[in-house]
Amino acid sequence: MRVLLLFLDGVGIGKADGRINPFFSARLPNLSNLLDGRVPHRGFKHFQNKLVTLVPVNATLGVAGLPQSGTGQTAIFTGVNAAKMIGRHFGPYPSTTLRPLLEAKNVFRRLQDRGKSVCFANAFPRQFFEYVETGTRRLTVTTLSCQFAGVPLRRLAELRTNRAVSADLTRHRWPERGEPELPTISARRAGEHLAHLTADYDFTLFEYWLTDHAGHSQKMEEAVEVLERFDEFLGGVLQHLDFDSTLLVVMSDHGNIEDLSTKSHTRNPVPCIAAGRGHHEFCARIRNLAHITPAIVSVLCENDGSPS
Repeated sequence: MRVLLLFLDGVGIGKADGRINPFFSARLPNLSNLLDGRVPHRGFKHFQNKLVTLVPVNATLGVAGLPQSGTGQTAIFTGVNAAKMIGRHFGPYPSTTLRPLLEAKNVFRRLQDRGKSVCFANAFPRQFFEYVETGTRRLTVTTLSCQFAGVPLRRLAELRTNRAVSADLTRHRWPERGEPELPTISARRAGEHLAHLTADYDFTLFEYWLTDHAGHSQKMEEAVEVLERFDEFLGGVLQHLDFDSTLLVVMSDHGNIEDLSTKSHTRNPVPCIAAGRGHHEFCARIRNLAHITPAIVSVLCENDGSPS
């Protein structure tokens, strides 16, 4: 049994209105085919067939105000309601108060403690590692979790050998980071690379943050391009993933890109899409962001004698 988590930053379930919601202006054949020809919206938040389950997930965590990445992602990747713990939503980076929680309970560490192999598939450029070496504390939940759990962050060498995936999927941003000789690839090929990488680990995470960036831009053209590129990537994953042995989970931390009428985040629920082995049982466990990691740990450990 394996789990592949595709984490999308800033994707909520919004109105079926193409004037403000790029999900209804973009061509998303792979996502819509997965969901019987539709994409999530306020009137279509629940779905299930033999391969996939879609459920809405509460991203507010019972706390007033707009959900933020620091607390939302901490909840996702630790299983603890971080916003309620500190009494407010906080972001984009986790607060100092949350760092001990991330160190002790992040999903990578919890799985490693149960003998599971883990992988963070994103590739990071040289400038990122130089930034980390300055001693900065402004790191995302995912990179901090890797740092605390001893999970190596992947570099250009792994990207060149297709053992990592670029955050932009196609590698088109790497020349501006000082790597002009790195050829671009299609987003579908990037999905194929991720599917093959997933076969080597019990748990694999890939993070796509351009959705949140596009939401803040409020530019429909940019948002449509970001979603269509992800859909092509998803197509590559779906084509090459072994669903008999793998559970694919697509999850977000808060709403944003689904409503370009506002520059801020939204209080919309976020979609949890699970496909493959045990998809319905997985989604039955999920009500809010803090349920994701416990469900992943249970899925991977409950049938092999490991305590979940």
